[in-house]
Amino acid sequence: MSNSGDSPAGAARSRGWRPVRVLTAAVFALAGLIFVTSFNTAKGTDIRTDASMLKLSDLIQERNEKNKELDESTASVRGDVDALARRDGGSTKKEDADLKALEKSAGTEKLSGPAVTVTLDDAPPNATANPGYPDPQPNDLVIHQQDLQAVVNALWQGGAKGIKVMDQRLITTSAVRCVGNTLILQGRVYSPPYKVTAVGDVDKLKRALTASRSIQNYLQYVKAYGLGWKVDAYRAVTLPGYSGTVDLHYAQPVK
Repeated sequence: MSNSGDSPAGAARSRGWRPVRVLTAAVFALAGLIFVTSFNTAKGTDIRTDASMLKLSDLIQERNEKNKELDESTASVRGDVDALARRDGGSTKKEDADLKALEKSAGTEKLSGPAVTVTLDDAPPNATANPGYPDPQPNDLVIHQQDLQAVVNALWQGGAKGIKVMDQRLITTSAVRCVGNTLILQGRVYSPPYKVTAVGDVDKLKRALTASRSIQNYLQYVKAYGLGWKVDAYRAVTLPGYSGTVDLHYAQPVK
């Protein structure tokens, strides 16, 4: 009686298992190679927490501080240039007065006067809906670009003579942009709470905020989910002059 291993069925099972054993050996060999490579890369350290690896947040903060220093340096150099121009007497008193008025309108000079400050903030951690409102989605709980733009636009509509967002003065080429709930303004990065300050007639500025449909929509989320909203009035505030570059990067003046 022949052994079952010599039967056609037995031979077929034997041929079927042989490639599986080879494949298994190859997998173990590959896994060993990966372990060795990982060990050589880490050199006995924890790859995830190696202090030599710069975190993205640290890099952003570093660049943010660098941009701030560059803005301050630009403002200082611009002041030196203006002082030299006045000393050289290359312009008349009228021309100097006209230039001063243009600088004020352009936002490159300090501006003082009564003001309104609007503060916007994300909802508290683990915020839930107030009674009568649906459960919030993640986007319902954070400040968005459209919210900041609505406040800035309303304040301009209310006759603001000048506006600053956080610690930066806005000019005609300023763009209020957000990535997620992070504000990117003129090369610098900010996190909430966000403060927008406008110098002008306080009553008109407040009425413009109240009349804005976009802000009315935002206030619904304030009521439903606890987003931050605060309006303060001041008798006197001084806005800084814009200190960044005024060169156009993507547009050219009409000839």
